[in-house]
Amino acid sequence: MGKVIALANQKGGVGKTTTAINLGASFAILEHKTLLLDADPQANATSGVGFDPKIVKTSIYECIIDDIDPNNIILNTNTPNFDLLPAHIDLVGAEIEMINLPNRERMMRKVIQRIREQYDFILIDCSPSLGLITVNALTAADSVMIPVQCEYFALEGLGKLLNTIKIVQSRLNPALDIEGILLTMYDNRLNLAKQVVEEVKTHFQQMVFSTIINRNTKLGEAPSFGNTIMTHDINSMGAINYLNLAREILQRNQVAVVTEAYNTKTE
Repeated sequence: MGKVIALANQKGGVGKTTTAINLGASFAILEHKTLLLDADPQANATSGVGFDPKIVKTSIYECIIDDIDPNNIILNTNTPNFDLLPAHIDLVGAEIEMINLPNRERMMRKVIQRIREQYDFILIDCSPSLGLITVNALTAADSVMIPVQCEYFALEGLGKLLNTIKIVQSRLNPALDIEGILLTMYDNRLNLAKQVVEEVKTHFQQMVFSTIINRNTKLGEAPSFGNTIMTHDINSMGAINYLNLAREILQRNQVAVVTEAYNTKTE
């Protein structure tokens, strides 16, 4: 069965959705069938891979609330091996509708169990909050990845997120691991960015991925075209970073890494 990784950070603007989209595309290019599950009412992951959330008729919301079979609404992206389970704005109301349901924290887990055998990886793009939908994602996941931007307030709120993860581990999902902390938006021209990297590595040591995601104009451009960085500019630094991150995760999980045709420099 596929590994389920939730990408979570209640602080917005840390590169969480960018990572969900482009890490998923990288896994796909490395020949691992991957599903991107958009669990954010803003539906940025849905639009970021080329679908208009306004015309998405059925989404993860209906799977959770109305028990719709997710197999019937999964969309194929323009990257082979990379699929999407979309979101739309109705997901905002899901937490209110779920509040009185039995096993309300396990609704997303039930959805994922119906599809996880079809994928090598399922990536859940969580909303920038620690609400019930995010708790559902953490309860459904095997591990959680935490993107942290290389800026002054990098560690702000990280303690609260880690505390939420501990609560989920103790009460809902004892098997939940921390996949790792990912440093994003790195600018090697700034001393502050270098200081943040050192501080995060000092505090969290082996939890921090070796791969760092650099600030990259192409990464910012790609969603406006409805493309991943892989289809927008495979030779960009952003594409190289995310392919290297995918390889690092595969190696951490002792999964064979396919040697793809692309020349992905590490410098």
